[in-house]
Amino acid sequence: MAKKVLMDSETIDRTIVRITSEILEKNKDAKELVVIGIRTRGVHIAERIVNRINKLEKIKPPMGTLDITLYRDDLRRKTEWPKVEKTEIPFSVEDKKLILVDDVIYTGRTTRAALEEIMDFGRPSSIQLVAMVDRGHRELPIQADYVGIKVNTLSSEEVRVHLKETDGKDEVIVLKG
Repeated sequence: MAKKVLMDSETIDRTIVRITSEILEKNKDAKELVVIGIRTRGVHIAERIVNRINKLEKIKPPMGTLDITLYRDDLRRKTEWPKVEKTEIPFSVEDKKLILVDDVIYTGRTTRAALEEIMDFGRPSSIQLVAMVDRGHRELPIQADYVGIKVNTLSSEEVRVHLKETDGKDEVIVLKG
């Protein structure tokens, strides 16, 4: 399987800085922000964004983690039950500006599931989506507000975000098969 590197560690770091700056520019009061990462890699990207906000604004927005497994629309199609991890949102989302973070946006179905789950926790004043990679091929009318990189892919290709926290190194790759 051929591999093409789209982003290296340095590019990912710069992208986190840029996305965080865009978030702060759009949302004047960082005190109203809450950040939720979609498991697994969205959580680590969210942590980096929260740490960057803290460094710039001296405010550490509350952060949560979301496991969308039980909200997926393809559960009935699975032959075996997927592993369910913990959703942890130890704060109120009510009337907050919620920053939802994922590693890759593809069909939009993960985001749809995440939105549905978030609404079970309350009604934020807004939800803004961060995606490190937008690879197109939407099946639902969902777009990210903040994107690290847009890349045209074939449906047969796979985009992977590797992060130090889970994979030992930072990179974004496309696997052509």
